[in-house]
Amino acid sequence: MALTTSLAGRVRNTSLPKSHALLPLLEAVVNGIQAIDARFGDDMEPGRLSIRIRRSQQEALDFSHVGPGRAALKPIVGFNAEDNGVGFTPENMTSFETLDSDHKADMGCRGVGRLLWLKAFDRVTIRSAYDDEAGCLKGRQFRFSIQGEVEPDGEADAPAEVGTTVSLDGFKRPFQQSALKTVEAIAREVFEHCIWYFLRPGGAPDITVADDDGAVSLNSLMHDFVYSDMQRTSIEVKGERFEMVSLRLKSSPRNLAPRLHWCAANRVVVEENLTSRVPGLYGRLKDAESSPFTYVCYLSSDFLDSHVRADRTAFDISERVPGTPLIEDMSMDDIRERVLKEVESILAGPLSAAREEGKARVHEFVSNRAPRYRPVLSRLEQLGVSVDPSMKDQDLELLLHSNLQKLEAFALAEGHAVLGEADSAQPEGYDERLARYLNTVTDINQSDLAAYVSRRRTILDVLARQIRSDDQGRYSKEDAIHSLLMPMRTDSNEIGTDASNLWIIDERLAFHDYLASDKTLKSMPITGSKFDEGARPARDSARRLAGAGRGRGNAPAAVHRRDRGQTADAQ
Repeated sequence: MALTTSLAGRVRNTSLPKSHALLPLLEAVVNGIQAIDARFGDDMEPGRLSIRIRRSQQEALDFSHVGPGRAALKPIVGFNAEDNGVGFTPENMTSFETLDSDHKADMGCRGVGRLLWLKAFDRVTIRSAYDDEAGCLKGRQFRFSIQGEVEPDGEADAPAEVGTTVSLDGFKRPFQQSALKTVEAIAREVFEHCIWYFLRPGGAPDITVADDDGAVSLNSLMHDFVYSDMQRTSIEVKGERFEMVSLRLKSSPRNLAPRLHWCAANRVVVEENLTSRVPGLYGRLKDAESSPFTYVCYLSSDFLDSHVRADRTAFDISERVPGTPLIEDMSMDDIRERVLKEVESILAGPLSAAREEGKARVHEFVSNRAPRYRPVLSRLEQLGVSVDPSMKDQDLELLLHSNLQKLEAFALAEGHAVLGEADSAQPEGYDERLARYLNTVTDINQSDLAAYVSRRRTILDVLARQIRSDDQGRYSKEDAIHSLLMPMRTDSNEIGTDASNLWIIDERLAFHDYLASDKTLKSMPITGSKFDEGARPARDSARRLAGAGRGRGNAPAAVHRRDRGQTADAQ
């Protein structure tokens, strides 16, 4: 008994993320390129493929893309993709009517591209002409939709030349709203998705993307965005061969980040940001042979072709395989690790220059802004810390701080290991390990001391600004100065040890059991006071105790001193 297939069910079960809203159009473009290949072979010069963006003539303007010097655009309702390829021959038509066809399986095709058309569009109209076996020109026209499936159109116009026009109509709103809007952005999306065809020896046919306001040639994008020097390398991962095409893109706002493109079936499937994945690989690179460039890599292999998902938005490959995997158990991490090693070799010169520039940036920042990292800077460099020279001070501070924490964690673990062996028979090399551990701890302590001194310097600078008059002769309010010394209406049970700066008044005030500021006597547990809550907050006794009675500001209300063993009477 033959099985039947529900087109509506297959479309419903086909995945198309809104982030890939233009994928149906890209499928039509690739089909057109393959049709041109089938007709002209390696000679791409006669091949032509035109993509027309159709916009609504009645709906409201779309302002989501509007920027300086740009006008609002009408919403996109559909696309036309016209090629002069081999056309819908009887063999191609039979394949179209067969879901999951293996007609072009040797090209990596899965026979599901037309399902993506119906996922994002209400209907598709196809007009085509082809040469039959006798060399006569034949025409074919039909509609394709979920409701009517494949419906021949008897009103087909007489064909003028061999080729096919695919009209994608009724762009569904969720995908329409998520798709790129401008002709330039759409052209760039098509170019990057199909760049593999531009990189192959025969190149790509003449491809244009146009709407009513302008047109973009994809062949010109190749010259505008890509330097002529290209490097092709092969790598092997667990017995599988992978091809890498490395490009140096000319600088533009769109390609500031280095990227790895995972490809299958001669098209891009996944795009991955490589920023910082290799030390020194940030934004634009420089070398002696070219102007600043952005590195991108296109990775392909038979293994990726056979493991790409039907919707071509991801791969059926585990991100990582735990334990010791067998040869056939390859993970994305296995491939990525080998690719990054090859990237580091390909870009050895530019990466070395970028690392030196990043190193100079770190030293300049530490010298002028963050002296606490100077004692451990050499150790952080040994950990492989590499920074983008254009990184902001705040981001650089966070990066150095996080790596300092890693160094402290390493020192803590090493300390437990080394000191745990002190009472047993000490193994060979113990003294050297102990010396390295103590040197690391010394550097970390020096860093802590530098941070402590730097923080105090900052606090004193803030205080100096607050006690001076401004340009109008006005002084800061007392509350501002008081809060710098000790947060008002709090006590030591509510704040951390670093929240107060009583050392400005007297270093000895750092040693206390209890401290309160602008609290009522009854609210302070050490006083035993029975006064009601409306009583006036006590403020002066601690100031007298600290010997700071000549100061103008208010000090904490009550302090129990450890160094003298006495308690102030709160007033």
